[in-house]
Amino acid sequence: MILIADSGASKTDWACVERGGDRRITFQSQGYNPNYITGPQIVEDILANLPGGFPVDDVREIYFYGAGVTPLQYPFMEETLRKVFTKVTTVFIAMDTLASCRALLQRESGFAAILGTGANSCLYDGCNEGLNVDSCGFILGDEGSGGNLGKRLITDYIRRNMPPKVYDLVGKELGRNNDELLDVIYTKPFPNRFCAQYAKFIHQNLDFDPYFPELVTDAFRQFFKLIVTHYPNYQKYTFNAVGSVAYYFKPLLQPVVEEFGMKMGVILKAPMEGLIKYHLES
Repeated sequence: MILIADSGASKTDWACVERGGDRRITFQSQGYNPNYITGPQIVEDILANLPGGFPVDDVREIYFYGAGVTPLQYPFMEETLRKVFTKVTTVFIAMDTLASCRALLQRESGFAAILGTGANSCLYDGCNEGLNVDSCGFILGDEGSGGNLGKRLITDYIRRNMPPKVYDLVGKELGRNNDELLDVIYTKPFPNRFCAQYAKFIHQNLDFDPYFPELVTDAFRQFFKLIVTHYPNYQKYTFNAVGSVAYYFKPLLQPVVEEFGMKMGVILKAPMEGLIKYHLES
């Protein structure tokens, strides 16, 4: 059987499928960015989330795509996965950007982006990931991502850089004072996930006040200005993206795509169905 994993900053989607058959098992676990989690923690979490009766010994191929999994960490991820799936013969590790490329474009070349908890993008030659303008992660960049939207919201709240009625609404949602917010972000694990959870709140309040759609639109413009426009001849590509932020904020994303001279392409909430198609047809 083939086991495919799409691991983002917040969660990992798993699908176990068989070539030439209809059997499919899906489940979720937490995200496994190796910059924030250890091998034993990954093993423990996978085992805790495997469905009852999962055919561990039947898995022969693993295709793991992960946020923050750079080539330097491929051996670490392979070794960790082999501790759980001991009968596997093939273990393929890649960045989550390649997952987005294969899910969005299959074997066609083009441009692909991720706008979820984090952000990333690259050019794709129909087989492998090509040029990547680094998003620089949550602390330095990730413009346009859920983490970035939440960070902007919290920063504006702490500085009172929002209309009074928005400030009151946001304060009720955050439920913490300024010092408590800073403590969570600077001292607790996974600050990106903490900030990203407020993207849903922003989406729910787009009609409450212009502050909210303006925040999102500005974040998307920064994503294009600081990242997308640095790809050579970027305007010749369609804009294809995967992730909850791209999917749910598409009405705000599309005008920015067109503002920067690109045409909207495929937008997917999650890459898994595209990845299953890609690997079963390979």
